[in-house]
Amino acid sequence: MLNIHGPASRYCDGVTRRGVLKIGAFAFGATYFSQADLYRAEANSAAPTSHKAVINIYLGGGPPHQDMWDIKTEAPIEIRGEFQPIQTNVNGIQIGETFQRMAQHMDKCVVIRSVTGCADRHDAVQCLTGWPHGSMATMGGRPSVGSAVAKVMGPADPSVPPFVGLCAPTQHRPWSDSGQAGFVGPAYAPFRPDSQGMADMRLNGISVDRLDERRRLISSFDSLRRDIDINGSIQGLDAAQQRALGVLTSSRLLDALDVSREPQAVRDRYGDGKPYQFQYDGAPTVNDQLLIARRLVEAGVRCVTLTFGRWDSHGQNFQLVRDHGGKLDQCLSALVEDLDTRGMLNDVTIVVWGEFGRTPRINNGAGRDHWAPVSSCLMVGGGMRTGQVIGATDRLGGYATQRPVYSGEVIATIYRNLGINPDLVNINDPTGRPQHLIDRPALREVV
Repeated sequence: MLNIHGPASRYCDGVTRRGVLKIGAFAFGATYFSQADLYRAEANSAAPTSHKAVINIYLGGGPPHQDMWDIKTEAPIEIRGEFQPIQTNVNGIQIGETFQRMAQHMDKCVVIRSVTGCADRHDAVQCLTGWPHGSMATMGGRPSVGSAVAKVMGPADPSVPPFVGLCAPTQHRPWSDSGQAGFVGPAYAPFRPDSQGMADMRLNGISVDRLDERRRLISSFDSLRRDIDINGSIQGLDAAQQRALGVLTSSRLLDALDVSREPQAVRDRYGDGKPYQFQYDGAPTVNDQLLIARRLVEAGVRCVTLTFGRWDSHGQNFQLVRDHGGKLDQCLSALVEDLDTRGMLNDVTIVVWGEFGRTPRINNGAGRDHWAPVSSCLMVGGGMRTGQVIGATDRLGGYATQRPVYSGEVIATIYRNLGINPDLVNINDPTGRPQHLIDRPALREVV
């Protein structure tokens, strides 16, 4: 609920000063703030005709790089595994056989085979922020890309939040992290359209005219001293109220989340990722979320995050990759085709990666274990110089031998693609000290 404690006098709609204004299912108040009820960004006066965006696809669990984008044909069988390389539409670039469709879009892609500096931890922190674990933890941590973008750029459309997290709930909760706001505060956290979030988007019979009257009522209670709130919660509360009310009067976001509005043929191209296999405590293979991501970007969202599958393949690695990889190949290629057909691919950056790689040697359970020294990443679109491979690993796929790439460089490239110069733009922390968005340069090979 949106709970606004009103004045004692009675208004024409029956709300008293000691009454409570309740709209939809948003919950805000002087001492209560619901993290699930987010539409938090500073409103712009008008929506631009176009905007840059990023879709960050997190492969939770650590995908096996040597079975996907870095096939090792010269390695012994106990290292190389079952998969064969296939030629792509870029001469000299080969990828794993599971990605037949994406092989035909390699001219729009950048394959990074030498991501290094990963931590052996099952979470998305580095993939969402580009910073090491624990950085600025005493101030709430570093903001994720989506939160930083919401802070720096605001919304592209006043009725649509700039940052949406689609990550499905998981038993291992870090795998459902859509991105934290960190020290910029809750006003810039992602909107998460789970079951509660969808309920939040309904007016429950209140007309827009009546809501406007209540909006004026809310503004009459804006007299608290902001300077006493050192952690930003009051500022976040005010921004959240404005975003909530703005979205409640618009169907734009709700329509974007409704994939039933797409032709059946389009939905079939993406697939639904079912039956879900190898999910356990992780995310399902949510093919339809990539379609939702495309619709959200069209509606004006700047950053969409999601978790696709559970890639922690300590056992049955090759069966898992055939299942997860084939499903990812279907929906990812459909996303690339859709963005390209709509003339959006140069404006939208897609990044696909996990928290670390997998061991070169196959274990006794036909699996691969955690391997932090190196992993891989796939980037698509974004106006980059595509159709290339960056970096290389040794014959066994264990260590980077050419052009080590840090997660911060990938994140810096995303900022660049979004139109933010990470070398020049800072965000003030709660003490007022300016902080860099990222401490690595953008990938010089693509910008």
